Amino acid sequence: MLKLWGRATSSNVQKVMWLCSELSLPCERIDAGGPFGRTQEPAYLALNPNGLVPTIEDDDFVLWESNTILRYLANRHAARDWYPTDARGRAQVEKWMDWSATTFGPALFDAFWQLVRTPESRRDAAVIGESVRKTGIVLRIADAQLAGRAFLCGDSPTLADICVGINVYRWFELPIERPELSALRAWYDRLGQRQPYRDVVMIPIR
Repeated sequence: MLKLWGRATSSNVQKVMWLCSELSLPCERIDAGGPFGRTQEPAYLALNPNGLVPTIEDDDFVLWESNTILRYLANRHAARDWYPTDARGRAQVEKWMDWSATTFGPALFDAFWQLVRTPESRRDAAVIGESVRKTGIVLRIADAQLAGRAFLCGDSPTLADICVGINVYRWFELPIERPELSALRAWYDRLGQRQPYRDVVMIPIR
């Protein structure tokens, strides 16, 4: 059985859990990271020298980096709807996976960290405001992409929707003012109709 190291509240762990649920892949998750520790222990560092989560063990194969884990699992289990095999279709999916990691995630990070993981007395309103502003701008890109289509890359969800969808939940849950992005909101509502998304992602953020 696939073994997954990482706490359930980690966005990067949730990516893997969500895909496993969609593909009905049995997975044993082991709490690690955050309040659970373990990631700096020698046994864990032997698996993942970064000391981060997630890490998977698939029999004797060990892999870290959440987006790479998604690609590996989709390839291993022939999940072609989630990860196309044709070069152009795959590139479109990977573009949004990369965008989530390099553009959307970094824009949202400060607002999330300040509002969720920083005591109220130590929060910086200016930092939060700038993060919210930047995130609103970058999400207009996703909103434009979703106009006239059900999911980021077409009529069915792909790994792109997993990578972006994790943090979109956080965006809608934070106590902030958000711009009206109707296509993005409709897509988010569609994700919320999927049981794996509700079970894995739509949980209290902390």
